[in-house]
Amino acid sequence: MQKSIFTKFFRICAIVFIASILVLGSLFLPFSAQYFTTEKMNTLEKHATIARGIVLSNYQLSSSGSQVTLDSNSIRAGFKMFADAVEGDIYITDLNGVTQLCSERSPCQHTTYQMPDDVLGILEENGRYFEMGKLEKVYEESHYTMGLPVELENGARIGYIFISTSAKELTNFFTEMLKMFLLSALAALLLAFVVTYYAAGRMIRPLRQMAQAARKFGQGDFSTRVEIDTVGGEDEISQLAAAFNNMAQSLSIQESTRRSFVANVSHELKTPMTSIAGFIDGILDGTIPREEHSKYLRIVSDEVKRLSRLVRSMLNLSRIEAGELKINAAQFNVVETICQTVFSFERSIEAKHLEIEGLDADKVIVDADPDLIHQVVYNLTENAVKFVNEGGTLSFSFHSDGGMTYVGIRNTGEGLDKEEIPKVFDRFYKTDRSRGIDKNGVGLGLYIVRSIVTLHGGDVIVRSIKGEYTEFVFSIPSAKGKGSPLVRGREKGYRQDAEELPEVQGEEVSDAK
Repeated sequence: MQKSIFTKFFRICAIVFIASILVLGSLFLPFSAQYFTTEKMNTLEKHATIARGIVLSNYQLSSSGSQVTLDSNSIRAGFKMFADAVEGDIYITDLNGVTQLCSERSPCQHTTYQMPDDVLGILEENGRYFEMGKLEKVYEESHYTMGLPVELENGARIGYIFISTSAKELTNFFTEMLKMFLLSALAALLLAFVVTYYAAGRMIRPLRQMAQAARKFGQGDFSTRVEIDTVGGEDEISQLAAAFNNMAQSLSIQESTRRSFVANVSHELKTPMTSIAGFIDGILDGTIPREEHSKYLRIVSDEVKRLSRLVRSMLNLSRIEAGELKINAAQFNVVETICQTVFSFERSIEAKHLEIEGLDADKVIVDADPDLIHQVVYNLTENAVKFVNEGGTLSFSFHSDGGMTYVGIRNTGEGLDKEEIPKVFDRFYKTDRSRGIDKNGVGLGLYIVRSIVTLHGGDVIVRSIKGEYTEFVFSIPSAKGKGSPLVRGREKGYRQDAEELPEVQGEEVSDAK
């Protein structure tokens, strides 16, 4: 049988409450009885002192001073009146413990009973005697008994006086106290159970909601959220609920990204594969004339290369996201890397009659992975060459600050819309204009750029003014002890440009940390 957390929590609280009540009762009731007994002893001692005064006020000494005569009638009358008032028995014994006079209340109608030696010994040693019992079978039921020595003014001891009252009062007191304790304990337990039931239910509610939401997550529904109760302050349960909601939001975003990723990959794979299949079938069935075979085979070759680039990019992404891509850092001149990359686009640059600026800078030494940074530079330069306007300008800038080197790649041209800038680093995202210009791209280049730069502990931003330019600036660690590089080409570095952003009308900046 499955037990819920609520049941376990409630059972534990119930056991703790009941155990606490039992411990409290086992301590409270004996202490109460002890208190009652102590009070009774003090009261009996006061009464015994009064009874002793009655004896001392009714005695006579012989002429020699050695013989004491008690006024039996007066003492007995005084005992009887006082005994009725205290509802007890009063009697006096000689020094041997033999009863001499009593209040004539049962069972005191005898004068032959002798107090035990141990009782007399306690009286001699402590100056008083107290017990709760039957006084050596004098009484059939338990009585409180207090004994005091009777001494004359000259210090001579003439006997002992005892006063006894029934111990039924303790039984009655104990019974009443037990009733009161049980009723109070029952009320306290009932209140504790109600409060615990409500509090436990309120604490467990978010966990139940999480369990229900988790089951929906398993079915692919990430829309459920847990209600967060912050009344009385934030506790661990509310923190867990908030973390759960954040996780649900992240899962929802990841699921949406995954579906978009699958859809984009499917689309990117389907288009070239459809083209390849169509052209190959056309060649095989004779639909395409023999003299045009080479033309369409070149198209097929381009589509195969496009598929190869897509697969290679996806493998790189998989390695980056799985944490398998390791950085082999080394110190190298990033200006030289950019120059080599620009030379690889020489044909495209000459075809568009582009002007290159900023590559006459001195050495800019960085501490990063040369191969990965080459891929970053290649992707950004490729985009810049694709989207620069005819006869436009490609500009490169370098600046070091705070142990980081900032590399800027700018191209003149149409620029980006405000709505497009926050999305340019998303996987498979391509602007409407780029879909018409860049038919071979798959929309993964900038995402890979951001992933590689982030892996180096840097960041990348895009800045653009519609109709004027687009610039990507990425940062990577500078080589230690190399200082700031010289800046040529563009007079201002990245940080200086960033400070002037508010003065540029229409400029949009996106940070892709």
